[in-house]
Amino acid sequence: MSHTVVAELVANVQKVTVKAGDTVGPQDTLVILESMKMEIPVLAEVAGTITELKVVEGEVVRDGDPIAVIEEN
Repeated sequence: MSHTVVAELVANVQKVTVKAGDTVGPQDTLVILESMKMEIPVLAEVAGTITELKVVEGEVVRDGDPIAVIEEN
């Protein structure tokens, strides 16, 4: 079953910490967003494998934009 992680606010993608094929657990950091001089980590909500990364560093995301797709284990 696939799970899509989405942005919860408008922010810049400051750092991408995973790539497609990586295995993640709940609470692992996928990307770090920057909004109003604050760093906001986006965490995996489920354990699984990153099948698709939808963002790149420097990009702007909006509320509801997909960040990554995780195939649950």
